[in-house]
Amino acid sequence: MLHLKKIILREIRLPLREPFQISSGSVHDRRILLIELQHRDGHTGWGECVAGEYPNYSPETIDTCWLAISEWIAPKVLRTDISQPDQVLALLNDDIRGHLMAKAAIEMASWEMAAHIHNLPLARLIGGTRSEIATGISLGIQKSPQALVERAAAELAKGYRKIKIKIKPGMDVEFVRTVREALGPQAPLMADANNAYSLHDIDSILALDELGLLMIEQPLAWDDVVSHAQLQRQLKTPVCLDESITGVDRANDMIALKSGRIINIKPGRVGGFAASKAIHEVCAANGIPVWCGGMLESGIGRAHNVALASLPNFKLPGDVSPSKRYWEQDIVTPEWEMNENGMVRVPLDKPGMGVAVNMDRVENLTVRRQELD
Repeated sequence: MLHLKKIILREIRLPLREPFQISSGSVHDRRILLIELQHRDGHTGWGECVAGEYPNYSPETIDTCWLAISEWIAPKVLRTDISQPDQVLALLNDDIRGHLMAKAAIEMASWEMAAHIHNLPLARLIGGTRSEIATGISLGIQKSPQALVERAAAELAKGYRKIKIKIKPGMDVEFVRTVREALGPQAPLMADANNAYSLHDIDSILALDELGLLMIEQPLAWDDVVSHAQLQRQLKTPVCLDESITGVDRANDMIALKSGRIINIKPGRVGGFAASKAIHEVCAANGIPVWCGGMLESGIGRAHNVALASLPNFKLPGDVSPSKRYWEQDIVTPEWEMNENGMVRVPLDKPGMGVAVNMDRVENLTVRRQELD
């Protein structure tokens, strides 16, 4: 039973090694909301809220999530004895609409706590089957096509198995084409628009379609599946949906409408592990490969993504880069690493998420703290 006695919220500020730019803006310092669940018997579970500082990826932000957790979500889970972590999201969805990132932070921390209670690695508890996972890298928008070529070539040389190129109108076709010509037809490239286009931009999207990409991710509106279906019919390149997939119902909509051929599952976006597993299963049953995206997580959020990406239908390399990709120093030990073959090891030799939280570093980075009991 998940008998919770306390929930601790912490906001930390973790500076990025370099600014990360997508179509909707840049991030220099990451504000991160960490969740620590404390069990009555002494077990602890850690979670991370992936919401950003501004509502430019989703309607949620770190501040709306802090409010939602402290005012509505925490009281529900603190007052209820929950037998299994897969019941948490259903409990929270019963009379709280939306706030999926806030719910996911608590839900995934519950799974991490349950893994300690059952003395199991988190990956095994949620159904993972792999001992290592293929890793890709996400490259923010660069200042020039040549700068992008140099960066992409360097990352391929490190072993990354997929290069995701962030794009926006005016910094798209020429950039991606230059990389394709420089790195050759076999380089595993994809483009991610973060919903920066509309069907009025069809010429640019059709030009990208000629560049042999693994996929074009979320080209159209963040809450759309209908226009994506119209677009996918015109493309030979698979459309991958990210922001549009907020739960298994939206995944079913995508499949029924043929709005895309790949889904990027971010557990923090869809409400946690139970929802991610449901999307994973419906995609597997319909021949839709999935992969795990990233949200500039610390090592705690990375641990949850690594565990999820060990499930069998995660057929494509995920955005689960090692700690040094983003941070001078992470908040977990050991830090996440990638080998020369572009693989990240799934920690299966200890219970829980497989890494320890560096409490001294967390406390030094904390700018806001709240205890709920």
